[in-house]
Amino acid sequence: MLSIRDLSKTYGNGVRALSQVSLEVPAGMFGLLGPNGAGKSTLMRTIATLQEPDSGSIRFDGIDVLRDKQALRQVLGYLPQDFGVYPKVSAEAMLDHFAVLKGLANGRERRAVVKALLERTNLWAVKDRKLGTYSGGMRQRFGIAQALLGEPKLVIVDEPTAGLDPEERNRFLNLLAEIGENVVVILSTHIVEDVTDLCPRMAVLAGGELRVSGEPRQVIAELVGQIWQKTVTKAELARYEAEHEVLSRRLSAGRTVIHVWSESDPGEGFEGVAPDLEDVYFHALRRAEGETQPALAA
Repeated sequence: MLSIRDLSKTYGNGVRALSQVSLEVPAGMFGLLGPNGAGKSTLMRTIATLQEPDSGSIRFDGIDVLRDKQALRQVLGYLPQDFGVYPKVSAEAMLDHFAVLKGLANGRERRAVVKALLERTNLWAVKDRKLGTYSGGMRQRFGIAQALLGEPKLVIVDEPTAGLDPEERNRFLNLLAEIGENVVVILSTHIVEDVTDLCPRMAVLAGGELRVSGEPRQVIAELVGQIWQKTVTKAELARYEAEHEVLSRRLSAGRTVIHVWSESDPGEGFEGVAPDLEDVYFHALRRAEGETQPALAA
């Protein structure tokens, strides 16, 4: 169990990245949703001991993370949002180098571990290729291979599927699901589908604050009877956005389908629809935006 209590961080330029964030993250896949600038990467870096918070506490498996960073690093696997590689080095050689840094000194054992991880990430057949020739998905799978060195108990992946094509995304998500069967895996992303498909528990972070947390089906159930749909013309869209709380919009056959939030039937031909996690996500973001809007003069 990863336990985060009242974590706060404000940068020197005055940007409040985290504000009193508290979370309980059990074993398995945990999805952390939020838009760019929500504070997700700040939270991930803080958990990974790469930066200090202003206040709060983090505990994992008996470890006081902020006081004993080295103990956490020994059981941590981390794939940051921007994972750089040496483009002219082969995958096998690079992973072997990372394994040495992880403390795997015995050559025979290290080679066995490297081979097993490259096979697990489906990279053994291309182990001799230079990393600079890898596709985006292959580089991300290599990133997971290095994160799994040392059999970590906590794995953090930050925006891992951004920019991947659908096939690579599915392959990568299947790999994460396998990993999450035995350890705590935190998937930080702004892609709702990734969390819907994989995570039995999740949270939404926006404006540095925790907005929603729980099981996806539980938080979805809280919006039952409050999501309404209508197809409108492009010319009508601005009026509907002014008069209703529009959560999302998408084009369908040249027209725009909008989802709005309302506790009661908004009329005007709207039809009630079953909510999904995307509705939960956008509803949380609208709540956050509303709190940051300046008050209007009376």
